[in-house]
This record gives sequence, structure tokens and C-alpha cells, in this order.
Amino acid sequence: MYDSGKDVDATSLLRSDRSDYGTASERPPASHPPDDDNDVQAQGVVITEELSTTQLTVVLGSTYLGIILAALDGTMVATLTASISASYNSLTLLAWLASAYFIANSVLQPLAGKLTDIYGRRAGLVFCNILFCAGNLICGLARSEAVIILGRVVAGLGGGGLNAIPLFITNDLVPLRRRGVWQGINNICFGVGSGLGGIYGGWLNDTIGWRAAFLILVPFTLLSTVLVAAFVRMPTTEVKDVEEKWSRVDVLGSLVLVSAIILLLVGLNSGGNTVPWNHPLVLASLPISLFLFAAFVYVETHLAIEPVIPVRLLLNQTVLAACLTSWFFSMAQLALTFYAPIFFQIQGKSAKVAGLLLIPTSVGAAVGGIASGVIIRASGRYYLLNIVVQITFLLPLGLATRFNLKTPVILPVIYFFFTGLSYAGKLTITVTALIAAVKQKHQAVITSASYACRGTGSAIGIAVCSLVFQNTLKRRLWEEFGGEDEAASIISRLRDNLKEIKYLPNDGWMAGAEDAYMDALTDVFWTIFGLAAVGTLASLFMREHTLHKSLARRDSQ
Repeated sequence: MYDSGKDVDATSLLRSDRSDYGTASERPPASHPPDDDNDVQAQGVVITEELSTTQLTVVLGSTYLGIILAALDGTMVATLTASISASYNSLTLLAWLASAYFIANSVLQPLAGKLTDIYGRRAGLVFCNILFCAGNLICGLARSEAVIILGRVVAGLGGGGLNAIPLFITNDLVPLRRRGVWQGINNICFGVGSGLGGIYGGWLNDTIGWRAAFLILVPFTLLSTVLVAAFVRMPTTEVKDVEEKWSRVDVLGSLVLVSAIILLLVGLNSGGNTVPWNHPLVLASLPISLFLFAAFVYVETHLAIEPVIPVRLLLNQTVLAACLTSWFFSMAQLALTFYAPIFFQIQGKSAKVAGLLLIPTSVGAAVGGIASGVIIRASGRYYLLNIVVQITFLLPLGLATRFNLKTPVILPVIYFFFTGLSYAGKLTITVTALIAAVKQKHQAVITSASYACRGTGSAIGIAVCSLVFQNTLKRRLWEEFGGEDEAASIISRLRDNLKEIKYLPNDGWMAGAEDAYMDALTDVFWTIFGLAAVGTLASLFMREHTLHKSLARRDSQ
């Protein structure tokens, strides 16, 4: 069925009645005359031929296992962090387990659009599956903190592509008006993975051990690789000159961006936690990170041939508003995902039960993603839906600030269901708004920028909440136990290992420690609410754009 001898991924799925064409100049003209929105650009192919539902199911369906695995990895780690941190006697490792993954996302996701425009979506997905597989293998075999963080970086590179590239494929093959539905199916897969991740990680942690959770993902990732290699076949611009390929990749911009993020996280995670705020590490890392962010803007504006994040597109009001919304909402939701299991465990639940209690969040995500897509397809509009989604995200987060050790389990379960529903709906809305606001030739790049905002937002959000959690916990523990014998040693153990609460001298100490943890979590929940409030404000500046019914964008609503 496929001609695999070509360098391009051209298939009869896309041209059943034509022969394969290697380069842009060899292809016949599209059904409409070329213009700014509808031609074969140097950075990739704009596809104007639509596939049948069956053909779309084959192509897109083969990518869904990778989405499920990447999502499962995220929530799995959320329920494993306490145990992993305890294995290395460092609860502060929690922030880096999460941040390392999302920093890596931030490196690859902005590049994914460009690289897969050049090398093909299939090649990109195969490569990301291999990285994801290797990263989880490293984590499962790691014997030191440094090695497991390395594993999370490698897995993060792969997981970022497994989440982002299927959306690029959807953008390539599905018209804007129908795209929300298919993106909703992507969100269902993400929701299924997220829902399974909590119980999967918690169950394995309580039975075999946390290492098995990483190692069992390896054979499933290999299966995902086979599916992608067999069924994802798409046309791409053929570029045989290696130098020409890499001249189009914004390596400098990516390096400056990731360096800025790493230094920012080092400063935030260290200040008041491992070193004082006036320590040279903090005083140097934070200002340098700000300088590098400014340098990144300069590189993207003046030096990059094809910017990893085209800054000029951010001058578009809808693009800027949608990116900021994704940024702040990802800060809030990912921080909630990592600190909700800690709340449940402080209440006395096991890691397995904490994972079970996260399932409603993922169910909400599945419902919210597909429901938003259906509503957008039926109405052709998204702005009013955006306002509804913001309200249903903010309200439960505000109520979460009132949690205490005696809060009935049913309340956080209900609240987190609505945060998952709203977050998935927000992803569908913002991506739809982004793509509708730019020309078709920019859609892969702007989708990459959206994922970059999610990745950097997730990393920064978890780092900020870790900063709040650790500093509040440290202060409250000293208030509770500062006058006791061996206070410094006990406080140090409590800050590094949640399980140390069980080994305190008496019930009075245990109650004091639990109160300190709860106060720290309350401050985290307030921080999450504040981040979401800023994201809500940003979302109000998105404008309503026409959602076309065809790939060529020639029709009206």
C-alpha cells in the first residue's frame, strides 16, 4: 500500500489516485491557486486533500498509545514522588523529578514542529518513542538521584514529542471546524493515561516497588514505536542537504531558552530551601536567568532564520493571550496534580488509594476535552465557552484552599473532577484559538509554541509551589518543634521524607507535624488559585476567529 522507498512519507492514504512526488516543485498544484495560507512552504507541506474518517482513524489511532503512555508517566510519577524521595532521603527531590521532565518538554516541544516539518511526523514520533523508552529504563535502573533525574530528562524529551506531534498530525489533516472533536479524542487518550497512571503507580509502589512502574512501560513503548512506524505516513518537504536541514533549526534559541529556565528553577528551588536567599547561587542564578530570557527574545527576533518561537506572532492579541492562558493554567494544573497525592497521603491514604482518588480528575479531562470539541464543532465559536471553562476551573480551586485533615474525601474528588474537565476544555479552546488566529503555514510552529508554554509553565509552576511548600513547612516545623531536643535532626527528616511522620516520638509530635504539612499545602493551594486567576484574566483577551470547515480555509463558517 505504501511506497517506502521514498525519503518522504507520501502514501496512498493521501494521494490514492496519484503517484508519489518527491519535492515541492514536482507536485501538481493544489485544488486552489497558491497564496499565503495555502501553498507548500519551505518549512513544510500544507495539505488540502481531506482523508476519510476511516483513514484518519488509522493514522491518528496509531499515535494514541504514545499519548496514553506519556500521560500515564506524568500521573504515575505524581503518586511515586514521595516514595522515590524517601528512597534517596530527599523530599526536595520532588520538585526536580517533575521539573526535569517538563524542562525537557520545553526543549523538544518548541523544536518538534520545525523538526517534523523537515524530517516527517513519523520519524519524529519514532524518535520520541525511543527516547521515552530509554528514559524510563534509566529511571527504573537508577541508583542515584543524579541518574534518575537524567532519566526523567530523557523521558521528558520523548514524552513531549509523544504528546505534541499527534496534534501536529491532526492539524495537518483535519479542518478547523472538525479539529476540536479529534483533539477531544486526543484528550480522552490523555485522560485515560492520566487516570491509569495514579492507580498504576500507587499499586506497583505498594506491591513490587516504584522501579517496576518505570520498567513495565518499556515494552509498551516499543509496541507504540511499531504502530507509528507502520501506520503514520504523511507527506513532507524533501530536503536532502543536511546543512540546509539544520540551518532551519533554531538550536541557539532553544539552548538559550532551556538555560534560562534551568537557572530560574535552580534559584527558585534553592532559595530558602537548600541555601539562604542571600546565597551567591540564588543571587547569581535568578538575574542571569532574566538576562537569558531577554537574550532569547533578541535571538528569536534578530538572529534565528526560523525561530523556535516566532516572537512576532506574539504581537497578535489572540496568540499572546492563548499562550499566557496555557502557561498559567499549566502551572496551576500540574502543581495540583503533584500536590494532591501528598494531601491524600497526609490524610493517611496509601499511595495506591491516592492514585485511585486522582481518577476523577482524568475522567473530567476526558469529558471536558471531547465536550469542548463537540461544542466548538456545532457552534463554530469558542469565546463564550472559554468564559464558562475559566469559572469552572477557578471555583473548585478556591474551595480547595479550605481543605483540612478532616475534609471528607468526596469533596476533593468532586473539585478535582471539575479542574480536570476545565483544564482539558481549556487546552482544546486555546489551541483552536491559536491555530485560527494565524496563517495555515504557521500552525505547526504555533502549536509548538503552545506546548512550549505548557512545558515551561508546568516546570515553573511545580518549582514555585515547591518553593512555597518547603519554606512554609520549614517555618511551621520550627514553630512546632523548635524548643524540643534534637529539633534540627527531626525537622530535617520530616522535610525530606513524608513517611517520617509515622516514627515521631509521640502523638503530639505527629499532630504537630501533620498540621505543619497541612498549612504548607494550604499555601500551595492558594498559590495554585492565584496562578489560575492570572490565566483566567489573560484568556479574556482572546478574540473570536472564523473556524473554517475545509483544510483550504476557503469557506466561511
